[in-house]
Amino acid sequence: MAVEILDALARQGFEEVIALHDPGSGLRAFLALHDTSAGPAFGGIRAWTYQREDEALRDCLRLARAMTAKCVMAGLPAGGGKVVLLDRPELDREGAYRHLGRAVERLGGRFYTGPDVGTGPRELGWLAAHTRFVTHPGEEGPGELAESTSAGVLAGMAAALRHLDGAERWGERRVIVQGLGEVGARLARSLVELGAEVHAAEVDSERAEALCGELGLVRIDPSRELEGECDVFAPCALSGILHDLSIARLRCRVVAGAANNVLANPAHGRRLHERGVLYVPDFLINAGALIRGARFHLEGEREDVARIGAQIGAGVTAVLERAAAEGVPPVEVALREAEARLAARRSRGREGAPR
Repeated sequence: MAVEILDALARQGFEEVIALHDPGSGLRAFLALHDTSAGPAFGGIRAWTYQREDEALRDCLRLARAMTAKCVMAGLPAGGGKVVLLDRPELDREGAYRHLGRAVERLGGRFYTGPDVGTGPRELGWLAAHTRFVTHPGEEGPGELAESTSAGVLAGMAAALRHLDGAERWGERRVIVQGLGEVGARLARSLVELGAEVHAAEVDSERAEALCGELGLVRIDPSRELEGECDVFAPCALSGILHDLSIARLRCRVVAGAANNVLANPAHGRRLHERGVLYVPDFLINAGALIRGARFHLEGEREDVARIGAQIGAGVTAVLERAAAEGVPPVEVALREAEARLAARRSRGREGAPR
């Protein structure tokens, strides 16, 4: 098993993976650094209930690699990392996050961390008590990250509609938003303000009822969200939701959302393409929080949200146009470009290394 893991790390270009265990808090976690060839690695802490440790490790590796792809496609002098924390009822959450903060601090700036599923302002505060290399909640940090992600998703969605129809025409569009978390709720609000008909699915029934009432959303059953006829399906929840069975149920023209690793594997991008569904690669469209956080930590300035949206919209447009010219799925174009950029900068790093 250990040899298989090391072989996988070598094949995928990982630099380091750390297994963390704290008997006091019950913490069990993995911290992966995929690439620091151009600068520090960035990635949030995902706290989730995994059935097995190997499942958690695989998720950590996938997410870290996706963060590298986001960085290189956004032109950031940074790479990808990730922490996956195995959430359990007996876990002392405060103790676990404080231990994680000390572990991040020991890396000395090679890794910056921040929010993700299960990690919010409270947990970030615990981390910030023990490390400098974390996105601070509140005014001292880079600013609202969910807002940045939402703005990027909206801009990428608009780019996809223009690519298909020449115009956004929001007043004629129906969008299904899967997940009304911090990003999904902001995205839904923005779409309503633009005049779109927004349907929403959310597993937290109380949150769903409150937000649908407040924003005027059409609430749909989460078990039927994939089957709703719409212009855009916006996944804003968990990973791996598009696979052979779920793709067959889709009745949309565009998939464009905030979730990471939406495809169960890259081959499903071709399945969507064959079905005539335009898939906007997740690591292009959902990079808003990364861009804002990384530029703050690396340059000390807060990036304007409108500029983030414009950058992501332009990047999505370029990939969609190139994919159309080549007659291939957009995700294949984006992955190929990300791999080429990463290889080029790693090569520059090797050439500049002392001999």
